[in-house]
Parts: sequence; structure tokens; C-alpha cells
Amino acid sequence: MPLVSSDNHYLKSYIRKRQGETCLGEVIHSFDLSGEKDYVANLKELKGKGVRFILLGIPEDIGPRANMGKPGAHKGWHAFLSKFCSLQQNEFIKGEQIAVMGHIDCHDLQDLSVNLDPNTGEHLNQLRSLVSMLDERVFKICQLIFNESLTPIIIGGGHNNAYSILKAASISYGSPLSAINLDPHTDFRMQEGRHSGNPFSYAAQEGYLKNYFNIGMHELKNSYANLEALKSNGFKWLSYQDIWVRREHDFDSAIEKGKNYLKKKKLPFGIELDVDSISLMPVSAYTNCGIQVKDAEYYTYSLGKERSSCYLHLAEGAPEQHPSNYDAGISEVGQVYSSLVISFIQAKQGL
Repeated sequence: MPLVSSDNHYLKSYIRKRQGETCLGEVIHSFDLSGEKDYVANLKELKGKGVRFILLGIPEDIGPRANMGKPGAHKGWHAFLSKFCSLQQNEFIKGEQIAVMGHIDCHDLQDLSVNLDPNTGEHLNQLRSLVSMLDERVFKICQLIFNESLTPIIIGGGHNNAYSILKAASISYGSPLSAINLDPHTDFRMQEGRHSGNPFSYAAQEGYLKNYFNIGMHELKNSYANLEALKSNGFKWLSYQDIWVRREHDFDSAIEKGKNYLKKKKLPFGIELDVDSISLMPVSAYTNCGIQVKDAEYYTYSLGKERSSCYLHLAEGAPEQHPSNYDAGISEVGQVYSSLVISFIQAKQGL
């Protein structure tokens, strides 16, 4: 299996202890494949111990670069762990229900992609071919998690990975999925080879995605063809301009409209969030015209409260794109990813 699993040493470097305190990193479970236990046996054992949430990293930036975006999303998982593991274990979180599975092994694909220039046609095709190879790896691991009725929280890499997550869930559940996405880009571009701009169009075309609702799409950052493709599938959106410019809806009512759309379809749904929806985040597609972190936290919390929500996927954080320096990017991406994950888990643990 294409996984670097989390043994007993995996999280140690991320835990910063203080006397008299317990960090989440000390309480959450690891995914140790040493000995005779295989992947399925390990997941079953974790479930038997009361684990509900499986954290999985995807350290790649091939998808964004195959979409002409900036690099750096391969460090999002590292940034997340650097903050999440040192959060406090206390009455507000049940760390014993959380396990870190590890991360998809992308090292070889990343190495092959390093010297590829997306501005060169041949290189762009090679990048998109590498994304297709990554698709299969993400699919295999995510399907194992869904098969055990556990809730995956997938972090890092580009939004391209939404395709494989939806495919895995759909095949595991035996039905297509719905999805809701907070993102200025609907990522419904043409099937021109795999990249971060077309996970949902591929998933819809192949029957894994039945219903799709986008919140916050920017009216001038999505092509005419993209919007027509959404309409032809009967998919819905409320734009950034609908909510924050024309104020035809407030953010709460936008989320409620998305929920109502999903509930009518009566299918399990995935929660998607591209952090380039957040103002001033170091990402592959930087924006000043985005939302605040607290609104993104409310989004993951509110949708996490819905019993039919079956996964959380956070994408596109790129620490090296921080205007100050890489360390500042690690801190910011790590804090934001951690806050979004905590909001989702607290919602689910409250059900």
C-alpha cells in the first residue's frame, strides 16, 4: 500500500510538552504496521478502541502545478501536525477518538515533478499524468477507511485529491456522493487531464458525484464553460458576490441553503474546503478578497453537525508562499488547518 504509516516515533518531533499538561499528540492513536497486523486489521483494532476519526496527509503539490498554480502544498501536512499535536487534551476534545494513519507516499512522484515546467506543453502533460498516478494511491487508502465506517480527515496537497476521495467513498458506500465546497473556484473545469481544477467534473462524469453545492465561488474566477457545465449537471452555488458584495444572503443562510440542497438528495456528503477561500492565506492561489478564518471554522462546524457528512477534506495550504518566510507559513497554515479540523471534530463529537 502507498502509505507511510504513523508508528510510535512518527509524532514525537511534533509534540512540545510542558510539565503538568497533556498534548493531543500524546493521546491520539498511531497506525503502527510493525508486526503481523495489516491495514484492515489495524483499522479494525483502532475502531474497537473507540477511534472515530482518521487523519491522513497528502504531501504533494503536483495537482496545483498541473493547474498552473504555485507550488508548496506538499508541506501542508507537516504544517498541520506541527500545530495540532501540541494542542491541549482537555474536556473540550476527546483525543482518544482520533488516530493519525500517516501520509500517502508521494515522494517518488514529487521527485519526478520537480523539474517539470507547466508552461511547456509536454511537461504539463507529464504533470497531469503524475496526478493520475497519485489518484490511484489516494483512492486505495481512502477506500480502506470508508470500508470500516470511519471518518477520514484528509489534509494537505491540492484540491485534485477530492476526486479520489469521492471515488473511494462512492464505491465503498455503493452509491454516488454529494459534496459541498467552500472555494472561490468551483474546480469543475474540463476533463483535459487531471489537476486541481477538475476533481469534481471528473467525479461527476464517472458517476461518483451526484450533487454538488459551492459556497463563495468568485464570479470572475470561473470560466463560462465551467459555469455551463455546472448548470448542465443541475449543480448549485452561491457566489462570493451574492454573500459579501451584494449581501443577498448572509453566510449563515448560505450554509443553510447548501444544507437544504444536500438533505433533499438524501446521500452521504463530503465537506470540501480550499483554504484559498481565506484572505491572506499562503496558498497556491493567493487572495486578499476572501473570508475570515472564523467563518471557515463555522463552515466545518456547522456541516460537521450533519450526520450524513462523511469526511472533511482541506486543501491547498502552501507554507512557502507566505510573504514573510517559510517558518511563518508553516505556523499560519498549521494553525488554520488545526482550527478547521478541531471545529469539525467537536461538531461530530457533540452528536
